[in-house]
Amino acid sequence: MRHQTTSPFTLLNRADECRARCGEVTTLHGSFKTPVFMPVGTQGSVKAVTPENLEELGAQIILGNAYHLFLRPGHQLIKRFGGLHTFMHWNRPILTDSGGFQIFSLRKLANISEAGAEFRSHLDGSR
Repeated sequence: MRHQTTSPFTLLNRADECRARCGEVTTLHGSFKTPVFMPVGTQGSVKAVTPENLEELGAQIILGNAYHLFLRPGHQLIKRFGGLHTFMHWNRPILTDSGGFQIFSLRKLANISEAGAEFRSHLDGSR
């Protein structure tokens, strides 16, 4: 695995009258400007839009959800494809969240302790 040795964020401009700013984030899969709109590919695809369509529309990055990706399609299938980029047919950056929102939204299905959080699937109740 390659590691970045410099800061991935470059400040491009800052507003004088407020705290607004814009910049560029550089990743191993390319760069994207901030602020940025991220189409959501919760389970490994953006619904009803192909990767080619996303590129044509100017999408710079896709957002995925770690909890949902773990349940469907599952980490083993993603691994078999060679990773999330290959699975999604997306060569640009992907941001995956930690799944932390589910601690609140699925709190009835979670067991939270000092060791971490364990969830039961909202699909079938499995752990």
